[in-house]
Amino acid sequence: MARSNQNQGRNTYLWQDAAWTRSEAARVEAMPRDEFGDGRGPLWGLPISVKDCFDLAGTPTSCGTHFYRDLNGIAARDSWLVERLRASGAVITGKTHLHPLAYGITGENPEYGDCVQPRDPTALTGGSSSGAAASVQEGSAVFAIGTDTGGSVRVPAALCGLAGYRASIGYGDWRGGTHLAESFDTMGFLFRDLEDAPLLAGFFAPNQPALARTFTRFAVVDDAFLHDCDPQIIDSLHATARELESLGLHARRIDTEWWAESFAILAPFQAWEAARIHASHFEDGLFANIEPSIRERLEWGARIGPAEIAALRQRHRAFRARMHALLAEQELVLLPASPLARIDAGADQTHTRPRILRYTAPLSLAGFPAVAIPCDTGGMQLAAAHGSDRALLELAARLGASRKPDAAQPAS
Repeated sequence: MARSNQNQGRNTYLWQDAAWTRSEAARVEAMPRDEFGDGRGPLWGLPISVKDCFDLAGTPTSCGTHFYRDLNGIAARDSWLVERLRASGAVITGKTHLHPLAYGITGENPEYGDCVQPRDPTALTGGSSSGAAASVQEGSAVFAIGTDTGGSVRVPAALCGLAGYRASIGYGDWRGGTHLAESFDTMGFLFRDLEDAPLLAGFFAPNQPALARTFTRFAVVDDAFLHDCDPQIIDSLHATARELESLGLHARRIDTEWWAESFAILAPFQAWEAARIHASHFEDGLFANIEPSIRERLEWGARIGPAEIAALRQRHRAFRARMHALLAEQELVLLPASPLARIDAGADQTHTRPRILRYTAPLSLAGFPAVAIPCDTGGMQLAAAHGSDRALLELAARLGASRKPDAAQPAS
């Protein structure tokens, strides 16, 4: 608790109560053990933060805005996700900062203050799971719950030097959680060490098969795709590809020219779904302090008609089918989670969102699970086919273990 809110804005958490968290720790310590072992799951006793778009009984849920904090009032019951955490024995450390409505990639927030990194006050955490990233970086949480629609776990993880896990679309239950765009919203975790990744397997989908598949190959995006990427990020991509090859996987470069339409599909579809969620509050105060760029996107979404959305659905289905065919052939795909090594606090971010989402939108449209792999500079995203979460997390752990100085070298 003493490590909380160590960034310059002291805003890692939007709600926190140290006495409540200590009482949760006492409750967890008293959880019964079964007669053949301790009966405790992998998250038992671990401090975990929760993004403030999920209800926690007895607290407000702001969705990153004063408007929803005041409108929602105090939650009467836990969301499904919080129920799962508490039943697993996790100790919730508080509810974390987010980009307003979870509708942004930078972590800026005009009402609660921009979220800068605890280790570097000149750099934004990225968003929308901004406080989640800050909580792990500052050491107030071992794992942090985030959400990922267009990259909101993958991007802050990459910018903050952390690992991340975005679950397959459809995993988890959104009861008591606020959507941004239901067709694309997924849950996820941010954490520090890739070797911890398997601890998260099955949390969102407990009926996953216990035995994970073994990957033998992966695809890497071609150089043409990386034309707007920081040079250090390209170096990190090549280094990560070599690491995967050292684990025995075979690499192949792929032509990604057809990914060019991904942002043009995701952005309006996302705006249309977000506008439908928030439309009833357009006139009663939601827009009073909302970030102008978010207001513009919501107003744009509200203008999209049935014919346009039907065409977007058709394009989405076709794109998703091609992505599934790609993963059926290549098993995995590797690319940067962000083309930027950092996002400068206080700078003009007009072009940041479309630049980053060009890298994240293809996987968002496909609904694939992905892990964010921290690198010396930036981070990579490694994606697998839908439902391959457990195998992907196991591979991430192997990669993490191979990075340790005393890691045994695999046989040639």
